Amino acid sequence: MQIFVGLGNPGSKYAANRHNIGFMALDRMAEDHGFGPWKSKFQGKIAEGMLGREKVLLLKPETFMNLSGQSVGEAMRFYKLESADVTVFHDELDLAPAKCRVKMGGGHAGHNGLRSIHAHIGEAYQRVRLGIGHPGRKELVAGYVLHDFTKADQTWLDDLMRGLSDGAPHLAAGDTGKFQNAVALRTAPPRSSTTAKQKPAEPAAPTPDTGEQTDARSPLQRLADKFR
Repeated sequence: MQIFVGLGNPGSKYAANRHNIGFMALDRMAEDHGFGPWKSKFQGKIAEGMLGREKVLLLKPETFMNLSGQSVGEAMRFYKLESADVTVFHDELDLAPAKCRVKMGGGHAGHNGLRSIHAHIGEAYQRVRLGIGHPGRKELVAGYVLHDFTKADQTWLDDLMRGLSDGAPHLAAGDTGKFQNAVALRTAPPRSSTTAKQKPAEPAAPTPDTGEQTDARSPLQRLADKFR
């Protein structure tokens, strides 16, 4: 069994925030892959189901972002799992919007949700970093991540959610390459060729040579010529 954790803040006030992209990813997976109903447990919301042949628990901590580790640690201990059985989906400022990268272990880079998880289960868990872009200046970060995605973001955001859901069974099976390929097929599909050579126009069929010249005069001109 594995635990897929989506990071975010609970409540309708935060539902469409950039910081809640982890919640959004799990909601899409649960819907597309027929997971059971969401239930309250482990200081969060959980849903159980299958991704391919793997049994997976989806967990959305409801402790608020900076206490996410409490929920994750409780669920991990209940199922007697290791940190390596946990995959966390979270927003990533250092990636351009729609970009997705998978990483095992490492630091938390100042992300409060990851910082809390580090404190409760260590750093040896897998992360799926979901790019939301950077506002440009450090002092703008807090307001940026706690602001809703814009209307202009909706197309790439939907493509990213579809890709994450498409690739989820590969991720659960441990094939991160196929997972990222599935995401890329949604977010950056191969372009169809727009430079295909056009079929050359066929030359007009030649007029058969009958040995007679064609009279291009109008009937009125021919009648007038008879009296000249």
